[in-house]
Amino acid sequence: MSLRCRVPTVPEVWGGLECTVNRIGDRFHDQIARSGHAARLDDIDALADLGVTRVRYPLLWERIQPERDIAPDWNVLDAHLDRMRARGLKPIAGLVHHGSGPRHTNLMDPGFAAGLAAYARLVAERYPWIDMWTPVNEPVSTARFSGLYGHWYPHASSDESFVRILLHECQAAVLAMEAIRTVIPCAKYLHTDDQGLITSSPRLAYQARFENDRQFVALDLIAGRVRRGHPLRRYLQRFGATSAELAWFEAHAMLPDVIAGDYYVTSDRYLDDRVANHPGAEIGGNRWHRYVDIATSVTEAWEPGFESMLRRMWERYGQTVAIGELHISGTREAQLQWSSSCWAAAQRAEESGVPVAAVTFWALLGMFDWNDLCRAERGHYETGAFDVRGGAPRPTALAGAIRSLAATGSFSHPVLGPQLRGPLPEGGDGSRTARRAPLLILGARGTLGRALAERCRRRGIHHMALGRNELDVTRSVDLEPLLSDVRPWAVINASGYVNVDEAELEPVQCRSINVDGAINVARACERLGIRLVSFSSDLVFDGAKAAPYFECDTPSPLSVYGQSKRDGEIGVLSALPEAMIVRTSAFFGDADEYNFVVRTLRRLMAGDGVPTSGAVVSPTDVAALADAVLDLLIDDADGMWHLSSPARVSWTEWAREVAMHAGLDASLVYAADATELALRGPRPEYSALGTVRGQQLPDFEESLARCVASWQAQLS
Repeated sequence: MSLRCRVPTVPEVWGGLECTVNRIGDRFHDQIARSGHAARLDDIDALADLGVTRVRYPLLWERIQPERDIAPDWNVLDAHLDRMRARGLKPIAGLVHHGSGPRHTNLMDPGFAAGLAAYARLVAERYPWIDMWTPVNEPVSTARFSGLYGHWYPHASSDESFVRILLHECQAAVLAMEAIRTVIPCAKYLHTDDQGLITSSPRLAYQARFENDRQFVALDLIAGRVRRGHPLRRYLQRFGATSAELAWFEAHAMLPDVIAGDYYVTSDRYLDDRVANHPGAEIGGNRWHRYVDIATSVTEAWEPGFESMLRRMWERYGQTVAIGELHISGTREAQLQWSSSCWAAAQRAEESGVPVAAVTFWALLGMFDWNDLCRAERGHYETGAFDVRGGAPRPTALAGAIRSLAATGSFSHPVLGPQLRGPLPEGGDGSRTARRAPLLILGARGTLGRALAERCRRRGIHHMALGRNELDVTRSVDLEPLLSDVRPWAVINASGYVNVDEAELEPVQCRSINVDGAINVARACERLGIRLVSFSSDLVFDGAKAAPYFECDTPSPLSVYGQSKRDGEIGVLSALPEAMIVRTSAFFGDADEYNFVVRTLRRLMAGDGVPTSGAVVSPTDVAALADAVLDLLIDDADGMWHLSSPARVSWTEWAREVAMHAGLDASLVYAADATELALRGPRPEYSALGTVRGQQLPDFEESLARCVASWQAQLS
């Protein structure tokens, strides 16, 4: 391939909406419906404001023409596409996205291809200005999940059904593009598929070769390359492809204008016949060997293969290439790091002579239940450039990265790497770590402070954690000099007076920390331009509502402690309006000997009664809380946030849940009055928290079960 005359360019920044409509039995799972996108025209403005030039956009057959002889419903599409056109945002039209078509057809139906082609012509006639199309998304992956593994409709699991579905999808892609080009002669074809690399233990090298060839087989069919001598021709014929069908593809050969590889952290696979080395892994195999198929990313030597994927596609087909889907499920800094790695790889490939059209940031509105391949609707949500859990899309840190890439070709964030702080001191080791601005955590000896520091350690976030003996927030004179010296990119103030009952006896001390100290930190951060997170409590409410309290509800504290937290909120936001205030409730976790769950477990194991209150709260996994706070801080979130589990349970019900998960005697738990519980500080009878900003914490039952199991494991 000659590269001598080509001048490297910067790849474009594209976006995409996770829009899978997959069928499980008789039920269609619709990502667009779950994200709420169809009902929000303003989403288009949010996408355009990212600065992306194109968006892979769903014009899906199942959604627009679900019945055979009923005219398509263009209403929503008309409005959204008109807005895209007005904003200069070019769509890449997707017609089937992991789908099996409307209910009257399916991927095994011989009429599937002709049906999609007829629909494609209708769409082209309606929108003749759309210049790029993806008729069938990821045909090989869809054929695997629908025909080889049985995950999706028609739930087949054989090589014969895999081959049949693959042939129908590839024929559909060709016929659809031919139909589109009768209306739009210059229409471009963007082909997508997962393009990870399969490696193996030595004995399974033959299987790895086969799997790597199968990754490209859809594109080889569409391009008319499955001729005599093709490594998969005999496989296709053995499992049902006829010579006439393969000849049809040669006669209708269509090389895509852009070949896009979709690449995830699980795309690269490793096949290992040494199954004993992988306890717990699912064992599969072929006619000759048993083996495990694991993500290469779990092995020590793995590095993301974006660049090698782009190079493989270019060398094989000689066509412009692209990253078709860029997404990772994980913490916010992991998303930024994954994006940075991909962008750098695309730039390197382009500079070395590989024509890279674009990097496509996928799942801009997030995705639902892909952790289980969309086989059930369990509510597992992964954020993208926006978080839609609050109803309206909220930009995350990834949105800022995309905007920066689109505008300047680069982006940065303090969690990504070194931040220069002037020259290193003489005699320094010159390490890059020494130059990084840390995240500063105050109140490091408390339950929340320890949890935040631990999550930073696990996530690799450079941080500094200080206890009260190292920095007393009530001494304003000490704050600015320390912040000026440390130069943190943000401060999380987890310090606080936390004993609700003692606060009734020590109101001055309580207010000194919770009000004056919180305001001191806010003022110092305001003067130095530093981001701030501060904490409050569900006890700012009086319980009269007897229903979950939202961020917009008016506080009315009952206790000295609750009043101190409310006054602290007011003071912090007055001093630093862009601060983030987190109200939370009733911590639990396996790393704290004094929280309610551990104290309950100890009493139950000793056979002692467990007196409890009937007040209703929202129990909060402190580790999950710390993760949510860190993600929101990286997002540059501000204002009031309620972060707790979505549960609404009494302390009595909670204790019985602990007993149930631990297999202990729940009858030892009983409701007690305030006198027996020795409660000086008045509590509301109902202080469960709700949120209008989007639920951030996981299910209470899952978190509690994990906590109890972890604590029991520590004892064994």
